[in-house]
Parts: sequence; structure tokens; C-alpha cells
Amino acid sequence: MSADPDPQDDNVIEFRKPGRDPEEIEAGDATPKTAPSADLEPAPEIVEAEIVDDEQRLVDPEDDGPKAPRWQQGQVERRPILPVALHRDQRKAAAAFYGGLWVHRLTFHTVRAPSYAAYTVAYAPRGAWRAAGTVVSWVTVAEVKPLKAAAVRKDDHATYLQLERAAGPKAHARRIVAGVMAGGGVIGVGVLWLFAPGLALALVVITVLVLGYAGRPVDRPMIGPAVVLPQQQRLTSEIVIRALQATGLPALNQKGTTVTFPHPIAMDGPGWLAVVDLPYGVTAGEIMDKRDKVASGLRRPLGCVWPEQAPAHPGRLALWVGNEDMRAAKQPIWPLRRTGAVDLFRPQPFGTDQRGRWVFLTLMFASVIIGALPRMGKTVALRDLLLIAALDPRVRIHAYDNKGTGDLSPLECVAHCYGVGEEDDDLEPELAEMRALKDELRRRAKVIRELPKDLCPENKITPQLADQRSYGLFPIVVAVDECQVWFEHPEYGTEFERICTDLVKRGPALGMILILATQRPDAKSLPTGISANAQIRYCLKVMGQTENDMVLGTSQYKAGIRASMFTRDDLGIGYLIGGEGADARIVRTANLDAPVSEAIAFRARAMRDAAGTLSGHCIGEREDLAPSYDLLDDLQFVYARAERRDRPGVWSGDLCVGLAKLRPEVYGGWDPDTLAAALKPYALQTGQLNMTDEAGNRFNRRGIGREALEQALAVRAERRGPRAVEGGVDE
Repeated sequence: MSADPDPQDDNVIEFRKPGRDPEEIEAGDATPKTAPSADLEPAPEIVEAEIVDDEQRLVDPEDDGPKAPRWQQGQVERRPILPVALHRDQRKAAAAFYGGLWVHRLTFHTVRAPSYAAYTVAYAPRGAWRAAGTVVSWVTVAEVKPLKAAAVRKDDHATYLQLERAAGPKAHARRIVAGVMAGGGVIGVGVLWLFAPGLALALVVITVLVLGYAGRPVDRPMIGPAVVLPQQQRLTSEIVIRALQATGLPALNQKGTTVTFPHPIAMDGPGWLAVVDLPYGVTAGEIMDKRDKVASGLRRPLGCVWPEQAPAHPGRLALWVGNEDMRAAKQPIWPLRRTGAVDLFRPQPFGTDQRGRWVFLTLMFASVIIGALPRMGKTVALRDLLLIAALDPRVRIHAYDNKGTGDLSPLECVAHCYGVGEEDDDLEPELAEMRALKDELRRRAKVIRELPKDLCPENKITPQLADQRSYGLFPIVVAVDECQVWFEHPEYGTEFERICTDLVKRGPALGMILILATQRPDAKSLPTGISANAQIRYCLKVMGQTENDMVLGTSQYKAGIRASMFTRDDLGIGYLIGGEGADARIVRTANLDAPVSEAIAFRARAMRDAAGTLSGHCIGEREDLAPSYDLLDDLQFVYARAERRDRPGVWSGDLCVGLAKLRPEVYGGWDPDTLAAALKPYALQTGQLNMTDEAGNRFNRRGIGREALEQALAVRAERRGPRAVEGGVDE
């Protein structure tokens, strides 16, 4: 700009090009009077702008200069070589559709064949009468009769005689032809009846069918349609613009509004795809919020209309309009329903998109969050993920149903740990098991740290390491339904949150996968430290932006990923982030009901039984995690305080008194017989001990000797393995 602008002229803004002095520029002169100095580097090209009457007019530069090569101008959009309808998955879908359609038609009409035969025989006399009338009309040259009648009415004798002379020879010739054909037909049928009765019968049947068809009612078809095709209107640009204007957004209804289509509207699977560049300032998210009005403008069911934001920019809308409501469309059978095993390290089918294509996700090295309003399919989605994990025999499953309704009970036959309920008695063993998982997390970190680099080059679990049971690095999947019960508990909530946060942050690399589902996605029910670190997120119907971003991630609502657009009828339909392919996709879960899930789980159990990986709850083994006490440990504690060096052991009565003082709610009321019965599973038996009491009196009473207790502790340590604490009587 000029260094000395005129203070009185504030309506003109001058931009000069390199080497131009404002004093040397005359009005309308575009050529500088002095050449630019060779010592000065040329300044960037500046557009000259002028404001006249408070209205700015931009003046394009005279020379844009050389353009950068195309490969430096960013990514170019490459259109698909083949149309979408010719893609492999589309060809399979089309073949399956039309094949099923024709099979249905063939079956439909085959079942009704006897009815069709009866109708044909019934209409054959009428057809014969019509055929005879046609032959008689042809033989008598009936087409001349109206002309003769007209000549008679006009008393035109010459015309009448002319018509009679013309029709007479023609009628005579036709009578001869008809007679020859009739005679030949009778003779031919007679010959066939004598020498080929089967062929003659077939000829008769064909004649009856032809006559029946000729005698059918004109106003009513004899054979009804097997399929009633929907009368759907082809999606065109005019219809799309009409639907967009139905949203009521001012920018779409102003005069001169520009809506462009960067791609032709084309068939995409069982529906139409229209990619639209909206007017400046209008975002795809605004259209998604008014999905119901778009459906009204298209005159389609709401479940057929799925607007999404295209990846190019926020103003590009991808509007897919299906031929059938997504909720009512027949979903393909889950590929793993009847056969097949799972490798958790590879993508597995989770659900289908609007076009009926399977959407895959990889559970390994990820944590999962599922959120939705009640009764929208959250628990079913969680159960589907558990079934995927169950079909990998290496995976150890921890399933916790805090709703208490038993929705996860189909997985009980394969679960290493299983819990149901929301009472304190139900949560205590679950907390103990989570503490054990935290210890397991530390153990795995140490094992991976000490492994050779050729076995663990990336310091994370590999499929080969997971196969080696000796390392104990098999995948562990922990699934919690209604996780807010854990985190909102007044006593255990803080510890549950701390353990789960650690599992979400460090667990994926160590083969521990946490899946949390909640119907109240807020900061208290789903702590921020957990929600911010989950890699896979699935959000079904929620009410607003806060819940949406709590499950799907910060700013997803502003980016147009809005699960609030779903309706109460969109059961099992939600947004998936973290699956294979696109960042966010609308996915309908496989919707496996309880009986089907149970059948799949039993198949998974058979696979685990063959692999020898069944453990824990599913085979009746309960780890020493659920109770908050251990009889042998408590006995060791009491024994050490009641023992005297001058005695070979401790009487059972004294041990019962000490145990009752230690845990009165557990051991209160125990006597020597109760203690003896409780110690049988530990291979520890009581015996007679002849010892003196505190007063110096000698008695022979039942008790436990020092050697017997030490032997029982050694047996338990051997059963637990090298991780167990070496035991003995405390000195």
C-alpha cells in the first residue's frame, strides 16, 4: 500500500505490484513509468482492490503466473474404473437377488399349476367357441358385410354388386382351404392316435391349453404375479434439490442458490447414491439433523434415507437412498454363525452398513466403548463382540452383567470369569478379579520386556506369542455391561476406575481388551480417562451432543457424526468409529438373539475343549479371588499366634476361638468337627494331641500338628505353581 495515503480518501484501497510507485501511477494507467530496481527481490503479486460507495470490487491480477505441477497441487480424486454396480460385492448381491427372485417365481407358479390347469380346462369351451367364430368370420369374408350393409342403406346397387363380385371368389377359396385343413387335421389326428397315441394326447393337451388361453377373461389375468415390484421413483437431481429445500434452511431456499453434483447420481447397491456440494455456509451436519424432513421431501420411509458427510469438506453431502427400509431389510447371515473360527488379530465381521455390506473390525490391540439409550441394542452389540472373542480358542473371557438380567448368560459356558448383578456381594468378587487382572498386566509387561527381540520385536503380543501357552500371553477380553454400576459405586468406584483406566491405556499392547457398555454416557458413568483412550467406539441412539461426543469422541458432533439423528425405531443401528475402512460408518449389528448366541457359544466351547483352553468359571473352577478370605491362610495366621515351641501342635478348640476372633462373621460358632470338615479339601486332617494346658494339666484332645500344617501349605504352593508364595508356619 502507499506509504502516504490520502487521509481524505478513505474509500480507495490501493495494492501495488513490485517496482511500482504510487506517485508514478496515473488513473487508468497499468504500465509503470520506471522499471523496478534489479537489486530488489520481487515482492509477491498483490491483488488491487477498490472500494466504491462502500462496495468492494476485486480486480483479478493480469497474470496468474505459471501453475504448479499437478502432483504438487494435492491429491486428485480418482474415479472408480468400474461402476459401483459392477463391483465384486455388488455382482454377488445382484446374482443372489435375481436368483432368489426367479426361484421364488418358479416355486410360486409350480405350486399353483393344478389350479392353472383347472382354469384352462374350464375356459377351453369358451376358447373353442371364440376360435370357431374367428374361422367362420374368415371363411365368410365377414369384413365385407359392413360395406354391403352401407350400400344397401344408400340404395347403391352398383357398389353392392361390385362388393359381391369381389367377395364371392375369395369366400369360395377360403372354404376350400378350410375344408382341406379340417380334413387334414382329422386324418392327421387319427393317424397319430393309431401309431403314436402319446403324441396325439400331447397334441390334444396343447390344443386344450391354447383354447383355454383364448377363452380366458379379458379383464382378469388367469395367472397372477408371483412378485409385486415396488413402484419407486428414480432419484434425480430435481428430487434431491426438492428434498434439501424441504429442510427449511434459508440458504437452500434463497434465490440464486447453487447446489452442484460432483458425481453423477448412480445405483449403489440396493439404492441410489447422490453426492452433493451444498451452498456455501451449509454443512452436511445441518442436513443430517433434519433427516426426517429430507425423507419427507424424497417421499421415502425414514429408514431408507441416510445422509452422511463426504470426506472432501464439511459442505459435501453423501445422500444414500435405499430401496428398502434398513430396519426391515433382510440382513445376510452372520458369516461365523454356523462355521468358522476367529483370529482376534485379524478383522472380523461385526455388522452391515446401509447397503448390506459387512463391516469389519479388529478387536486386538483396542479397547471398545458402546453407548446408547436403554432398549436400543447396546447389550446385543456387546454380546456380539464377545461371541467373536469366544470363537478364538486362545482368548480368555471375563463377562460381567451389571444389569442383572442375564443377557450375557449365553457366554457363561466359555467364560473364565462370569458375574451378574449389581449388589455389593456381586461386585466384591468382580473387584477381586479386576485386581488380579491388574497384577497380570504387570506380569505381562515384565515377560514382554525380558523376551528376546527376535521373538518380540515390537514389544507387544504377536499371534505366535499368543499361541505359546507357556508364556501366558493369550488375549484376555473383559466385557462389562452397564459399567456405570462400577464407576458410581460409593466404595469401590474409585478403584474400579483406576484399574480400568490402566487397562485401557496399557492393556491393548499387552493383549488385554476392555469392552465397556453404558446407557448413561456421561463423565461420571464413563470417566474421561477411559473414554478418551478407547480406539473402537459404537454409539447407537443418544439424545444430544454431549452424550454423542462422550461415546464417539470430542467434536464428532460438529464433524457431522451424530448418533442423535437415529430414531427409537432404529434398533441395533449406530455409528461405528475404529472399524476397518472409513473413519465413521453407520452399522447395523448382526442382531444375534439369545438362542442363536447360545448355539454359537457352545460351538466355541467345543473348539476350546479340543484346544484344551477351557478354564475357570465355565468348568467349575473358581479362583481364590472371589472370597475375601482363605481358610488355610487364616488358619496359618491363628496357628502362629497360638503355637508354643514346647508343644507339637495346637488343639482344634483353640484354633476355633482364634478364627472366630479374626472373622466372627465367617467362623463364629465353629467347633472342632466343623473345622475338621472344612479342612478336608486341603488334605489336612486333625489328630489327637496329648499336651498340657496353661495350668499345667495334661489332656488328650483333637488338634493340628505342626508337620501336618506345613505339609498342607507345601501341597497348596505346588498346586499354585512358581508364582505362589513359599509357605510354612510363621516363626
